[in-house]
Amino acid sequence: MPKTPAVPVSDDDFLLRNYHYELPPEQIAQFPPEVRGTSRLLTMSRYGQPDIEHHLFSELPDLLPPGALLVANNSRVLQARLLGSRATGGKVEFLLLTPLPLVMAQARARRDVPDGWSAEVSGLVRSGGSIREGECVRFGAGISVTVLETGPFGQRRVRLDWQGDLQAAFAATGHIPLPPYIKRPDGEEDAGRYQTVYARADKTGSVAAPTAGLHFTAELRQRLAEKGFGWAEVTLYVGYGTFSPVRSEDIRRHQMHREYIEVGEETVRAIREARAAGRPVIAVGTTSTRALEGAAEVCGSLQAYTGWTDIYLYPGRRFRVVDGLITNFHLPESSLLLLVSAFAGRERILEAYREAVAAGYRFFSYGDAMLIR
Repeated sequence: MPKTPAVPVSDDDFLLRNYHYELPPEQIAQFPPEVRGTSRLLTMSRYGQPDIEHHLFSELPDLLPPGALLVANNSRVLQARLLGSRATGGKVEFLLLTPLPLVMAQARARRDVPDGWSAEVSGLVRSGGSIREGECVRFGAGISVTVLETGPFGQRRVRLDWQGDLQAAFAATGHIPLPPYIKRPDGEEDAGRYQTVYARADKTGSVAAPTAGLHFTAELRQRLAEKGFGWAEVTLYVGYGTFSPVRSEDIRRHQMHREYIEVGEETVRAIREARAAGRPVIAVGTTSTRALEGAAEVCGSLQAYTGWTDIYLYPGRRFRVVDGLITNFHLPESSLLLLVSAFAGRERILEAYREAVAAGYRFFSYGDAMLIR
């Protein structure tokens, strides 16, 4: 599968400070729009002049290139944030980072807990005081966490023990792990609105939503199908690393987090057929982009693949698979802003962001979207 041309770069594109933009705090969306699918949509061209236009997301079928194939991430967010107490009475928060399918595969292989399940997993453990290795914390629904090893940036290797169905246990006692820039606790509305309408129950395990997909409704998907647009799916279990800041001033020195992906043969076939017919491939979100480009990087070309990817897309990197991108607006100096800048050029993306700020767009997970075509 041919690579699409790389966007020209300069030395300035490798400096983290050049990915900053001013954003009034009141434009960080704290809640989803009242009605799903009523967000705004900024469109721009990938090459040449940005040609920025302002639309509604519901107009998407009229804005996509003819016959485009959309590829979306069908993963579902797990209520992965648990709140509990230490034996001393202090509060503890645990966030499961290992994708649920890998937890269950390990548990089935071990089966070393009488009348229960156990697996060694990665997670964030936070408390008012220092938690020592070997300490056990009990949460609701029969879940307990024993700290085994301390890692960087609050991460821990822990032993997770539970009874019965783990997904049901997290659903019963856990919380939707809203991003840190949403300054409120999760509520009942988030259980449905922080999921895409096409999220699959058997793909549960993300700790953040593939937010570009939050704008789609069943009615919009029907209209897209009626107008001849294709639809295919991949799975990327979104990890907490998606919120990890880039800490290196030279962005080329940043170490990207790993995420677990599943790209099936049916999706690969749909992309090959679209390419053969001259129809563009439009990724719905940066997670779909990472899944497709990650599989192509590991395999040398796009092939069916299940496993880890730590692909790092920053200016100068080529895209092998994706021709267009639907995406939300991303945090300054974030790896996701670097990805969209790699796709369409740093200066052109920042120009679009400045125009979106001036036009009053809502930003980040529950905010508005953009289409780069």
